[in-house]
Amino acid sequence: MTTSQLPPVPEMLRAMLASDAAYEGVFYTAVKTTGIFCRPTCTARKPKPENVVFHRTAEDALTAGFRPCKRCRPLDAKGAAPDWVAALLKDVEASPARRWTDEDLAARAIEPARLRRWFKDNFGMTFHAWLRTRRLGQALGSISAGETIDAAAYDNGYESLSGFREAFRQTMGTTPGRSRTASLMVYRRILTPLGPMIAMAEERGLSLLEFTDRPALPAEIEELKGRYGYAIAPGGNAHLDQVERELEAYFAGRLTAFSVPLLLPGTPFQQEVWSALQRIPFGETRSYGELASILGRPGASRAVGRANGQNRVSIVVPCHRIIGADGSLTGYGGGQPRKDFLLKLERRVRFPEGQGAAATTREVQASLF
Repeated sequence: MTTSQLPPVPEMLRAMLASDAAYEGVFYTAVKTTGIFCRPTCTARKPKPENVVFHRTAEDALTAGFRPCKRCRPLDAKGAAPDWVAALLKDVEASPARRWTDEDLAARAIEPARLRRWFKDNFGMTFHAWLRTRRLGQALGSISAGETIDAAAYDNGYESLSGFREAFRQTMGTTPGRSRTASLMVYRRILTPLGPMIAMAEERGLSLLEFTDRPALPAEIEELKGRYGYAIAPGGNAHLDQVERELEAYFAGRLTAFSVPLLLPGTPFQQEVWSALQRIPFGETRSYGELASILGRPGASRAVGRANGQNRVSIVVPCHRIIGADGSLTGYGGGQPRKDFLLKLERRVRFPEGQGAAATTREVQASLF
């Protein structure tokens, strides 16, 4: 592994001091005075720069003799549910229509306020709101499949039809009767080495895959709901299962081409650009101008750049393979550190030879400060 696989030391120091989430999974900070290593986003007191060593992976830090931080838990996937939440989610999956009360949670030694904070931080809504949206999404799926409104309500834990209709209208933005022609898009959080992502798919294919901290994510979801008429709810389907497996293989260096079916709502020009992105070979890059020329629109670099930035399915539709004409990284919705990581990962997998001597750390020198 070459030192070029780590960002420059000043950049890593800035990211560490700012707890910049864009560098999650890009490097790990090890502290020589304590023998502990952390994520860049660790909330513990920041170490002095001269006491820091940077490692590319958690495994590298462990091999160098450092212990994982108990606060930021760098050996866990970022955003992974703690054991007490994972056990609860397993029971929710087993009995999806069950209505959970705060008393039920207390009986499991779960503090409702603590659970509420975890769901707000990781799903953007409370546990009870997440449960309600999940049940209503399942009800929408049943109604669209031909089940009666009464049966869909009762099967999903609603004893009052009027309560069901009002909750459905508030959550889905339409009435149960009008929803028979609506399309349901289900979503799931997927953990990756670069941080959690959200994936959305309907029965025909994957339509969204973004890092959860992408600034444009709320607007993308609203566009799917408002412009394209989707109802969105927590859930799962075969496409989400497939993209989760393929992402794991991609980051492990075992997969160079995704095969998950895609459904990409957009304008004809956007779809033309997104299709061209998928034809850029793994481990290679193109400039905006080159992509415009490939499309037969040599003067449309700016328009191509906009469509590239409007891609909702990151990694699978590889907008990270587009760089500036001068070779610079340019913008990326998930942040330039992630873009740099993805390009280096692909080059390392495609061109395993000639990578130079293995070097896993960059030690901060006092002369830099």
